[in-house]
Amino acid sequence: MRDVAFGSGAVRLAGSLSVPGGRAGAGVAGVVLVGGSGPTDRDNGGYFLPLRRHLLRAGLAVLSYDKRGVGGSSGDWRAATMDDLAADATAALACLRAQPGIRPEATGLFGHSEGGWVALHASAARDDVPWVITNSCPGVSPAVQERHALANRLRAAHGDRGDPHADSDRALALYDRLVRAGRRDADFRTVARFVDDAGGPARLAEFWDGMDERLWTFLKRMQDHDPASDLRALRCPQLALFGGADPLVPIADSVHRFTLAACHPARARQATLTVEVFPGADHRVQVRDPGGRALAPGYLDTVTRWLAGR
Repeated sequence: MRDVAFGSGAVRLAGSLSVPGGRAGAGVAGVVLVGGSGPTDRDNGGYFLPLRRHLLRAGLAVLSYDKRGVGGSSGDWRAATMDDLAADATAALACLRAQPGIRPEATGLFGHSEGGWVALHASAARDDVPWVITNSCPGVSPAVQERHALANRLRAAHGDRGDPHADSDRALALYDRLVRAGRRDADFRTVARFVDDAGGPARLAEFWDGMDERLWTFLKRMQDHDPASDLRALRCPQLALFGGADPLVPIADSVHRFTLAACHPARARQATLTVEVFPGADHRVQVRDPGGRALAPGYLDTVTRWLAGR
């Protein structure tokens, strides 16, 4: 493994390049790992570590990078658009493909969660991406996905105490009001007043944690991003991975929307769709084991087996 740096417009991104055996040999395929939401680093909070090791053992080179404004990367992810984040993934792909011994035509993108939206957006804009893997990527917009996650968090927090339905309904109504305010381009001061008048941020569970003007501006800019157009425009095979017990993503709805896009007459014939759902697994496709949590059985082999076929 060694550090790499590459440009994406005015931003300088820092990452890590790992090559099987410590050096690139002839005919090495590669994978760019794109992290999830928030200030994610090149290891995606540790989630990418076992995946990177497994891919290396399978003979693939791996590049991952710090998001804008995180670690060694310049810029600010909260000032970015989906186009900006996709440009970053494309720049990472170009950096990996330019390394000695890497097969450009066999090097593609793996995006986790929000990174799945990013990988799809980057892939749909090009005809030279050989494949894309989305991992726990919602098939719905960020606004719909976050409402689903908020409802699940409220349900888990209330349990059988008090009147959970009434309290959850009030919190979700407040969330819906914030989404509508975002569509009107309301400023942070206005929506913060909504939250205070409704009884404070506790009603919104984790959604409001750390909210400030810059984060609010980012969220209202991204909230209605719909991956459907990117899915229809895809020109390469896609592997979609999900944890069946993911509390953050509406899995059934996402699989349905991915399938609808794959059946759309505008979808390229080579853009096949493979869906793998791991029962009982969470957003990181992990399940409980004696040591805490671990990747679902068969998950890593599923990734490399699908890649080997391509």
